[in-house]
Amino acid sequence: MEIRLSDSFTYKKLIRYVLPCIAMMIMTSIYSIVDGYFVSNIIGKNPFAAVNLVMPVLMAISAIGFMIGTGGSALTSYYMGLGEKKKANEVFSMLVWLIIISSCIVAVIGFVFMPQIVELLGASDTIRSDAILYGRILILSEPFFMLQNSFQSFLATAGKQKLGLRISILAGLTNVILDFTLVGILKFGITGAAVATCASEFVGGFIPLIYFHWKN
Repeated sequence: MEIRLSDSFTYKKLIRYVLPCIAMMIMTSIYSIVDGYFVSNIIGKNPFAAVNLVMPVLMAISAIGFMIGTGGSALTSYYMGLGEKKKANEVFSMLVWLIIISSCIVAVIGFVFMPQIVELLGASDTIRSDAILYGRILILSEPFFMLQNSFQSFLATAGKQKLGLRISILAGLTNVILDFTLVGILKFGITGAAVATCASEFVGGFIPLIYFHWKN
């Protein structure tokens, strides 16, 4: 049984409500860990250094999704509490479009200027090409990663935090399976690791987008 924000909360119900949200945050944070594990153990130390160099920048950009999702869920909750469901839906839709448009702009800019970004981060000659390649592939999936981050808050606001957890688990498993396949078996190197992460971010962002597109 789903718990909604309009329910009367006890300590036990509050814990049941927030645990899936905490688990969602943990699952989202494992992307760099999974990539790092496969890259360091199969590809080598230089590609691993490239991943660690670029990943903090990508995570910082994706934090915009957390910011909009957290603030946006407060706004939608406010209007839902006032009984203005139409207004809440309008605010939610506006914020989703804001994420899509802004993240696409960021993705294009990041793709074009990734060499300069890597240079500013202090990449050495031995890891520069890997860092640029990994960063350019992953920056293309930032729109879905930002959507995934924001939908974690919106799904909790909608009382569907368990659905959000299932989606996060599915996205995490996608990353692990594809890393194992592309990096461990097919030997696609750092490109395979980046593609695996992009695919998992696509799963995490696209499924809730379709869910909210329906009349839910």
